[in-house]
Amino acid sequence: MESIFHEKQEGSLCAQHCLNNLLQGEYFSPVELSSIAHQLDEEERIRMAEGGVTSEDYRTFLQQPSGNMDDSGFFSIQVISNALKVWGLELILFNSPEYQRLGIDPINERSFICNYKEHWFTVRKLGKQWFNLNSLLTGPELISDTYLALFLAQLQQEGYSIFVVKGDLPDCEADQLLQMIRVKQMHRPRLIGEELAQLKDQRAQKTDLEQSLEVSHSYDGTGMLDEDEENLQRALALSRQEIDMEDEEADLRRAIRLSMQGGSRNNISEDIPQTSGTNSPTSLTSEELRKRREAYFEKQQQTEQISHLHEKPTTSADVLEIDPGNDMTEEDMLQAAMNMSLETVSNNLKTEGKK
Repeated sequence: MESIFHEKQEGSLCAQHCLNNLLQGEYFSPVELSSIAHQLDEEERIRMAEGGVTSEDYRTFLQQPSGNMDDSGFFSIQVISNALKVWGLELILFNSPEYQRLGIDPINERSFICNYKEHWFTVRKLGKQWFNLNSLLTGPELISDTYLALFLAQLQQEGYSIFVVKGDLPDCEADQLLQMIRVKQMHRPRLIGEELAQLKDQRAQKTDLEQSLEVSHSYDGTGMLDEDEENLQRALALSRQEIDMEDEEADLRRAIRLSMQGGSRNNISEDIPQTSGTNSPTSLTSEELRKRREAYFEKQQQTEQISHLHEKPTTSADVLEIDPGNDMTEEDMLQAAMNMSLETVSNNLKTEGKK
């Protein structure tokens, strides 16, 4: 594609771009085309003067602007046709009776020049492939052989005048290169106006994005600071949770150690440190011990009233999980009650830890 010469639109010089894209080089300039247009104007003036310079038709002709060019840079079909005669090329109207009698398949031609509302562009075969070299496009557009006839028919329906370029075109680098290789086009070129509109939209979107970033304080870094602060808070919360679990486990280990040592209620209260909070292991242990001891003495009194066979009271298995057939001292029973209360405390702590 880089080897294909393609002039893009500048002002209203589409006739110049059409000719140069056809010939694949900077062969014509506005000055040269203007010279051809002035020459055509002079030839027309001479023909009109043959009827008399004092005639009404001649005076009207002189007052009218040139039909071959204007100040915008437009050039007529006569200017283009005369410019091509220098290269031995001729233009034939594509849908004219003369051309239709030839019965030539468009694919067997070499190039076309198309015109609609003062806009000119070239469709040319380079190597073995067809290209739309419209100066309004951002680059050459590849046209397949099967699509060429449909493309020309579509242009005719839209009101275009199509001319077949007859004769031998000058040699060019792109034609020689594309005789040996075939190219593929992944994305078709856009119209120049569409590309400019897209660039404007991208710039507008970029401006909107920058404004939104300024509002969110992305430039001064406060957004990043807020995120870091949230991460820090989460880390501290997890740390506090781990510390609380470690404290509960430590309290449980101390309570088990005291129970195995056979410590009394006062020893437990003194050895287990007091902690702040509603679920303190120390307060639960003391309360549980108190309730278990009260239940133990009440059961002891009931047993003494019912049975006088034993001098020492016994307890049922469903209260302290001790075999009633064995004689136990008061110290053994107290130790069993403490073990059961500590087991209850341990279960409570595990339940709280799961929550």
